[in-house]
Amino acid sequence: TFIANPCLASRKDLRDSVIAARMAQVGWANATAYNRGQILYRIAEMLEGRSDQFSAEIALLDGISISDALKEVHTAIDRWVWYAGWSDKLGSIAGATNPVSGPFYNFTIPEAIGVVGAIAPESRSLIGLVDAIAPVIVSGNTVVALASTRAPLPAISFAEVLATSDLPNGVCNILTGKKEELVPWFASHMDIDALDVSGIDDPSLVADLKIAGAQNLKRIHAFGAAPSPERILAFMESK
Repeated sequence: TFIANPCLASRKDLRDSVIAARMAQVGWANATAYNRGQILYRIAEMLEGRSDQFSAEIALLDGISISDALKEVHTAIDRWVWYAGWSDKLGSIAGATNPVSGPFYNFTIPEAIGVVGAIAPESRSLIGLVDAIAPVIVSGNTVVALASTRAPLPAISFAEVLATSDLPNGVCNILTGKKEELVPWFASHMDIDALDVSGIDDPSLVADLKIAGAQNLKRIHAFGAAPSPERILAFMESK
């Protein structure tokens, strides 16, 4: 049954997204943690307001009941709120006041690493996308996310949510397309500072990505399905 024609992003689309993410990163990182958190909470509210639309799309794509799809949407909303709540708490768990022998203070504080590429998993099309985006942008990073190739429709609708929220332009860039075509360019792009490969199941492909990412010492991480502050801190640097 025909549902929709999703865009097949090209290598040029990826390059344009990275440029947009890089231009937005400094301003987003300089925003206060409170401000970033409030913007993410607003996105969760807007997502909740379109629950019926998202549940209908997920039910259609995955062949599940509306009630089961609605549970997935509510889980995605809760997950987004959970990550939003960490915005002003990261310094408490990852920062430190360091003892020094002198009449001054020395602090260690976590800061955003820059532009992060994130590959969303094929299953859990909405929750997986939220897990790929929220922990990256809550700390001040910007993201270029590749949505599920199998079920990209929730990602397209989620892009509409982001575009009509208070999120600054360029902070979150969502691509829809074929992973086998785009993922190698994520790894070799010299202006992507880190990569979340949680959505890739092939260990040999992950190994190839780590080799390609070594050109600019790219941080490459994979995470489990459970939410964790470590997923946020993996893409931060101690200054």
